[in-house]
Amino acid sequence: MNWEAMKSYLPLYEKACILTLKIGWIGILFAIVIGLFCALIRHYKVPVLSTIAGGYIEFFRNTPLLVQLFFLYFGLPKLGISIGAEFCGVLGLALLGGAYMAEAFRSGLESVEQIQMESALSLGMSRQQAVRHIILPQAISISVPAFVANIIFLLKETSVFSAISLMDLMFTAKDLIGLYYKTTECLVLLVIFYLIILLPVSLIGSIVERKVRYAGFGV
Repeated sequence: MNWEAMKSYLPLYEKACILTLKIGWIGILFAIVIGLFCALIRHYKVPVLSTIAGGYIEFFRNTPLLVQLFFLYFGLPKLGISIGAEFCGVLGLALLGGAYMAEAFRSGLESVEQIQMESALSLGMSRQQAVRHIILPQAISISVPAFVANIIFLLKETSVFSAISLMDLMFTAKDLIGLYYKTTECLVLLVIFYLIILLPVSLIGSIVERKVRYAGFGV
């Protein structure tokens, strides 16, 4: 193991880690918004929109992110629509993540008993108020384990961004291996940086899950 080589590679990995985190978390934030919107539409069976949301979810859950990125980055320019690599990464992750988040949120919504909505309406609350103050808090807390698993999954999926020439962690590792043939050193650093990214998410997710369970929302 060449420790000096690993030390010299650290600035490149740090830069790649920052880019990976930036694209990953922006994509995840959009995925949460898309997922919640689609889950509400499907759960309450909004005419037309429910069918569209269902088609979107099935399409993006059943196609690889790599194929989606290729279409966005290489296919759209053929139609006269050009987007940058970073925006392409965020968009691809948001669309893929939105499909997974939608199912996670929907499972939470369906776990809340219908009688709670009926009770809220009988107390004079509007349907929107009942969803916002009673249904959603419980549904989201129930969805925490699936929600955290999806975040970890999406952060790991950033490893395919190297296919559209984004200087993420995977691209950096492959580039350094190709230049200096320090395969073991580069891969060890790659694993370490992914652990730095993912372990805190996993630990925080476990803490949040326990908190909401003790608060009486979880199952």
